[in-house]
Amino acid sequence: MLRLGTRRLRGLGLRGFPLRASPGRPHSVCSRRGEENPPLSAESRWKDQAETVIIGGGCVGVSLAYHLAKAGMKDVVLLEKSELTAGSTWHAAGLTTYFHPGINLKKIHYYSIKLYEKLEEETGQVVGFHQPGSIRIATTPVRVDEFKYQMTRTGWHATEQYIIEPEKIQEMFPLLNMNKILAGLYNPGDGHIDPYSLTMALAAGARKYGALLIYPAPVTSLKLRSDGTWDVETPHGFMRANRIVNAAGFWAREVGKMIGLEHPLIPVQHQYIITSTIPEVKALKRELPVLRDLEGSFYLRQERDGLLFGPYESQEKMKVQDSWVASGVPPGFGKELFESDLDRIMEHVEAAMDMVPVLKKADIINIVNGPITYSPDILPMVGPHQGVRNYWVAIGFGYGIIHAGGVGKYLSDWILHGEPPFDLIELDPNRYGKWTTTEYTEAKARESYGFNNIVGYPKEERFAGRPTQRVSGLYKTLESKCSMGFHAGWEQPHWFYKPGQDPGYRPSFRRTNWFEPVGSEYQQVMQRVGVIDLSPFGKFNIKGQDSIRLLDYLFANVIPKVGFTNISHMLTPKGRVYAELTVSHQSPGEFLLVTGSGSELHDLRWIEEEAIKGGCDVEIKNITDELGVLGIAGPYSRKVLQKLTSDDLSDNVFKFLQTKPLKVSNIPVTAIRISYTGELGWELYHRREDSAALYDAIMNAGQEEGIDNFGTYAMNALRLEKAFRAWGSEMNCDTNPLEAGLESFVKLNKVISGKIEDDCF
Repeated sequence: MLRLGTRRLRGLGLRGFPLRASPGRPHSVCSRRGEENPPLSAESRWKDQAETVIIGGGCVGVSLAYHLAKAGMKDVVLLEKSELTAGSTWHAAGLTTYFHPGINLKKIHYYSIKLYEKLEEETGQVVGFHQPGSIRIATTPVRVDEFKYQMTRTGWHATEQYIIEPEKIQEMFPLLNMNKILAGLYNPGDGHIDPYSLTMALAAGARKYGALLIYPAPVTSLKLRSDGTWDVETPHGFMRANRIVNAAGFWAREVGKMIGLEHPLIPVQHQYIITSTIPEVKALKRELPVLRDLEGSFYLRQERDGLLFGPYESQEKMKVQDSWVASGVPPGFGKELFESDLDRIMEHVEAAMDMVPVLKKADIINIVNGPITYSPDILPMVGPHQGVRNYWVAIGFGYGIIHAGGVGKYLSDWILHGEPPFDLIELDPNRYGKWTTTEYTEAKARESYGFNNIVGYPKEERFAGRPTQRVSGLYKTLESKCSMGFHAGWEQPHWFYKPGQDPGYRPSFRRTNWFEPVGSEYQQVMQRVGVIDLSPFGKFNIKGQDSIRLLDYLFANVIPKVGFTNISHMLTPKGRVYAELTVSHQSPGEFLLVTGSGSELHDLRWIEEEAIKGGCDVEIKNITDELGVLGIAGPYSRKVLQKLTSDDLSDNVFKFLQTKPLKVSNIPVTAIRISYTGELGWELYHRREDSAALYDAIMNAGQEEGIDNFGTYAMNALRLEKAFRAWGSEMNCDTNPLEAGLESFVKLNKVISGKIEDDCF
């Protein structure tokens, strides 16, 4: 049996410093290896002005300082409230991997590892980087399916990844119990690094290139000036900054509150166990690869001549640091740990002993239980924040060590060049909004932590914290008839089921229970008429003296005439597709802009920023939550709608891409003749509270035509067959419009209206 040995703690290879524990209360680091290049005191090196002020001296903040300074930015200042690595960095397990179930984040992982490989040579600082590779273990057939699915995606990147057989796994990790193992997913070059040494090496590099790292220098106040610069207050005085970056780890919520923002972050407790020397480990000729037992929900790696392993317990058992949510982080908390709780993770300890039997005879010499910060979906928030000028964030890192290098480079490039170097909308801080309550954040963080190692299916849905306050006027009408999907806080029908059909959520790597119903919905729209709830669309109203000039500058297409709509794209300075919107010119100088639900604040931030930079006299209003949207599409859609309005909907009167105010069943709507299905159809924009009445009127009017519902899965199939592109799929910040086949929407010879001396462009 794995034994809890004496609480005597020795200097460990992972840490390089001694720890002391006090039973019954949090225990703190009492000493650390000294820095080779300690900073001068804050008082003697204070600056009154800075180009960029980074708040937080963990590995992410220090990485950003390093990358900005190395790229040539002058006056880069990092402010740390106590000392570098305080918070979550110093106690991290330090795992590094090329693997990520997504696509874009693999670029972050790849850059981080390649940077860490050369950082010691560049800075002269030892980083303690081990690269024995890693193996993810499959013990169920569905997990093997997942590995095969991931192998279909690995060609996107230069990193090596292989499925390996049990015989190869045993050769590489001879201490395993092979009884249940079916396959492994092997990533050469994976491993682990000393987080403290990594941060100090990045700090040495940052200073080498001219950045100033000041600590202790807690930020006590942030004030945005009218010119977009910031006054940053610390006990040492004020500093004027052109931009600030919140990289404050689990203090990020407190920093956000200084400027009126509630960042959706939750501190959770994560434990890992370190054993004493194990004779079988000591006898090995080479270091063991990092092991991830996905069904047992733990990681395990070699630590000197022993083992280190850490579990992710279920959402019912995991521990959220609730008091910090309610009352804030204790002012003096920095390099402290929580009291260990072995009972909470015992089922995972037993799983580890079953998988690696030598653990049964091992002594525990340390249980590390420290705080890490989770966002609702476990991914960090990286980039500029909508609604606040020159405020950037790099927060919410549950895996900060592997993300630090790549995110530092990514943000540095974005800050310096005015656009992200590649698409990472999944990390956009603006994917959350006012609907993201503390209750929602905690429920999702619990779920995300507990689901850390579950099978990652295509079209995955997670249900904690749902529904939010962001439901359409049709939610109660439709919820019992369909499988809902989650879109930026909204519930939206993915597919509908009929009596006798399996209505449950059945994710799979093969055809599953929604395949036949979605096929029926497809036929419904192609042959008759269907209705879809499109309320989650992001919707903006823009008007004012300079509205036309602003939009003419923003979009690659021409501005539509009054009463018409077009598809337009916002391009980055390098000509990549930042966003796709429909632009409707409702009345002279007044526009309705519509974007996808996941792009709402992502697009709004860009529009607002360009309006401010151009000095435009415009009013920009986000009306997403005010308007509901119903789509009606199919060959009989005109016939059904015509029964409900006195306006002529004939083809020569209501043309394709025309927009008009109508009354449908006496309900005011803005009707746009457009449909993402590629079939005849309209989108009907109306007051959210009118959605149910409008829906009922349309469904009743269409009984003779065989009207029925359809969801987003069918719409996606229809738009693909019509070759309609979707932002985030066929185009994003990785593609230019010509690569995406958008030539007809990009007017290369357009002339921006207005004169060069005008305030607005």
